[in-house]
Amino acid sequence: MNAGDVMTQSTVTVDPDASVMHAIQMMLKRRISGLPVVDNTGALVGMLTEGDLLRRAELGTQKRRPRWIEFLVGPGRLASEYVSACGRKVHEVMTTPVHTVTEDTPLTDVVRIMESKQIKRLPVLREDRLVGILSRANLLRALVSVARDTKPANVADSSIRQHLLAELAKQSWAPVALVDVIVKNGVVHLWGTLTEERQRQGIRVMAENTPGVKSVEDHLVWIEPTSGVVLPSMDDFRTIGRLS
Repeated sequence: MNAGDVMTQSTVTVDPDASVMHAIQMMLKRRISGLPVVDNTGALVGMLTEGDLLRRAELGTQKRRPRWIEFLVGPGRLASEYVSACGRKVHEVMTTPVHTVTEDTPLTDVVRIMESKQIKRLPVLREDRLVGILSRANLLRALVSVARDTKPANVADSSIRQHLLAELAKQSWAPVALVDVIVKNGVVHLWGTLTEERQRQGIRVMAENTPGVKSVEDHLVWIEPTSGVVLPSMDDFRTIGRLS
């Protein structure tokens, strides 16, 4: 999927010369946490987000530093922080430059940019013109849609086993040689030994995501490396408790 497949097309924007209070009222009214800033030529010139409005003089939350730190920071940065805390116009407090994507940008790249730049939304451009906005909420809606469209499949037990073993072989963390998979009537039985307890959850999730699987029964054991104690799965532990 690409950015254009999940973006919000009807994007609310704000003029760079608009007042900060006007922009805040728009954000509250529309229940959005960020506004693209677009000038009278239609060019995207910045983004105004909730994060830009946290350090405000009106709230008494502007940055304060000891004098010796201010000396190290320098007058330029201090002046910029003052403008951000006290500016009355959108262009004085907005974030620039803006990280953007196009409609053809894969969602893998979208997520990478969001993570590396620590941002929650990306303007979507077409030939340098704003055509949409892509936020984390858009990604969540896309995830729900994909999950809703996924229907249980009738798959032969042998096919389930082959698929799961192939997926295990692709994962560098999976102890492939120590794990066996038995499938009966769509129920996956996991047998074998783990080299690290956290592998258990990974293998179980992999089995649950395999098409045709109805349920998973975990019989994997983990040998604690320090003491050599053999620890059964919770499924087997409950079974032992019922039998005792």
